[in-house]
Amino acid sequence: MTRLLKKDTSFFFSKECVEAFQTLKRKLTKAPILIAPDWDMPFELMCDGRDFAIGVVLRKRQEKNFRPIHYASKTMTEAETNYTTKEKEMLAVVYAFKKFRSYLILNKSIVYTDHSALEYLFAKKDSKARLL
Repeated sequence: MTRLLKKDTSFFFSKECVEAFQTLKRKLTKAPILIAPDWDMPFELMCDGRDFAIGVVLRKRQEKNFRPIHYASKTMTEAETNYTTKEKEMLAVVYAFKKFRSYLILNKSIVYTDHSALEYLFAKKDSKARLL
């Protein structure tokens, strides 16, 4: 969708687009979508870096379910798209901490990422400064 924001980009609103839009509208109008933060519980960050974009979710655990507080995403710069997979995943973590700084200051935070190499980086004492 971000490509559609570029100048002189054509777009054909097909039947699949209408169906996807209706599904999105239905899901977004179901209450509650987002919850208010519970300052007594740790915040959880779900972070993901892909080929050209970063997505993060700030959430809380309610009983056995996870409930979102805030969503954020951004497209990567041209230089960032050249990062390795673990650098993109770490970029997503850094972006999440910057984006949700006001929630995370002085609060316990748990970070979830789908890249197991980051677990190794967090445990390693002599990782590159760029990654930490």
